[in-house]
Amino acid sequence: MSAPTWAQFALLAGLVLLLAPVMGRYMAAVFGGGHAPGDRVFLPLERVIYRLVGIDQDREQRWTRYAGSLLVFSFVSIVVLYAIQRLQGSLPFNPDHRAALNPFMSLNNAASFTTNTDWQSYVPESTVSIFTQTVGIVFQNFMSAATGLAVAVALIRGLARRKADTIGNFWVDITRAVTRILLPISFVLAIFFMSQGVIQNFHSQRSVAPVDRSLVAAKTDGQAAAKPTVPGGPVASQEAIKELGSNGGGYFNANSAHPFESPTGLTNFVQMLAAAIIAFGLPFTFGRLVGSRRQGYVLFGVMLVLWAVPMVGTTYFETHGNPRLTAAGADQKARATQGGGNLEGKEVRSGAAGAAMHGSDATSTSTGSVAGSHDSFTPLGGGIVMTNILTGEYGPGGVGSGLYGLLVMALVAVFIAGLMVGRTPGYLGKKIRAPDVKLATIYVLFVPFVVLTFAGITVLLSTATSAVANTGAHGFSEMLYSYASAGNNNGSAFPGITVTSHWYEITLTVAILMGRFLLIVPVLAIAGGSARKQPAPPTAGTFPTDGVLFGVLLVFVVVIVVSLTYLPALALGPIVEHLSL
Repeated sequence: MSAPTWAQFALLAGLVLLLAPVMGRYMAAVFGGGHAPGDRVFLPLERVIYRLVGIDQDREQRWTRYAGSLLVFSFVSIVVLYAIQRLQGSLPFNPDHRAALNPFMSLNNAASFTTNTDWQSYVPESTVSIFTQTVGIVFQNFMSAATGLAVAVALIRGLARRKADTIGNFWVDITRAVTRILLPISFVLAIFFMSQGVIQNFHSQRSVAPVDRSLVAAKTDGQAAAKPTVPGGPVASQEAIKELGSNGGGYFNANSAHPFESPTGLTNFVQMLAAAIIAFGLPFTFGRLVGSRRQGYVLFGVMLVLWAVPMVGTTYFETHGNPRLTAAGADQKARATQGGGNLEGKEVRSGAAGAAMHGSDATSTSTGSVAGSHDSFTPLGGGIVMTNILTGEYGPGGVGSGLYGLLVMALVAVFIAGLMVGRTPGYLGKKIRAPDVKLATIYVLFVPFVVLTFAGITVLLSTATSAVANTGAHGFSEMLYSYASAGNNNGSAFPGITVTSHWYEITLTVAILMGRFLLIVPVLAIAGGSARKQPAPPTAGTFPTDGVLFGVLLVFVVVIVVSLTYLPALALGPIVEHLSL
């Protein structure tokens, strides 16, 4: 890695360290129940929303009702987005006359964007209309992120409260998440992206004169060559919430590798920061709301390690290039006259380092945005971004989901610590009982079960394997990556696989829905059970969870659980591919 690459990484990490506490304090004020910055502006708006939809903002919900409200809202969202896609040809703001999507693709997309996965099995710029993008997809970009944030806040309340029956109000939480956090920051980001050249309009595709005007007069079979077309659309506004809300679905098929989505190295850098800032701010929110800032520092440190180490590893392998080309005598070192590294599938304005850092950041934060083709990464570089996804929502994870996933793993860690010292485990002064451990076990093991089951079945189906462009270990990696991305609600892909068949559309949809809702319900159940508990004073046998020792234990628990679960599958994919070079 060159000095500029290290400098970029240091600047990104430094800004995360600087901005995360500020974001955490602000979110703690927003969800803390007292006065918050901006009340004079936001409270009247929120009261109008509550009045229009019939919400009693002062009435809190038990965890069962909270979960029921979330599931009903998500179901209605899926139905509405499905209908928009099926009726696309008859709806307004369709200047390019996009036809309706087929039923299977519409269902897959509706489930994907409602669950914050944003998996796209189609070419957006030639498939969906401006109405579908803005009214359907961008709306869900906001609401899916707000839903994850609401669940995280509900779990924090459950851990912080004592002898309480409620964990908040779902409708109030998602409203405040959108009006006070996601919408204002996205507005600022959209203006910044427009200033850098990201397009923002409601135009259809337009013909433009090429730079080489001699092409206009070129003849092909007696016909003048057609002028190239340039797409239009409200890209900057979608790009902002795409990154901030850990969504990842792009306006264009090339995602952030497209110059209209990320035209400069600066936009690439800001997109990485935007994808990480809320996830890294939530540990500080947690520390303030539970009354122990040291607890938040520990979780932030764990997130930082699980984010930084893979980023350095991915960048190292991508900037050192393809070993086969090195063996053949090619010079892949970064110099004043060349970017160096593995440039296959990458944009030169980002380079190998920029694409690698973006890829690791997007998979660690469950954003799924890409600045280069992950399928073209080196075996170990691609293996690391795949492992980031397989690690799940533990660090830093998506908006909200990263924190609640890490808190579930913290319960597993204190349970293991309790077994080692022979005492009843506890967290934040509350004893961890058998129901808590069972719910945490469901959370930890369910997604690996879904991902590995679907991947294992798929490799046995000739109709499914025929959709894979590559054979051998890399082809297996493409299949495994697809189900890992769907089950862990990431959305990125190894694009050497065609997933438009009914088998992939259906199984990926099932993985997407299970990976979201069958994890949220156990989390809310843990929140409800914890809220009813009365904290017990610490004793000499209580394992402290606000120090470095617990942070180290938590990191190792995450690494060991993921390794034991997925190492055999990774050995058949990126590891054996690397060893065969």
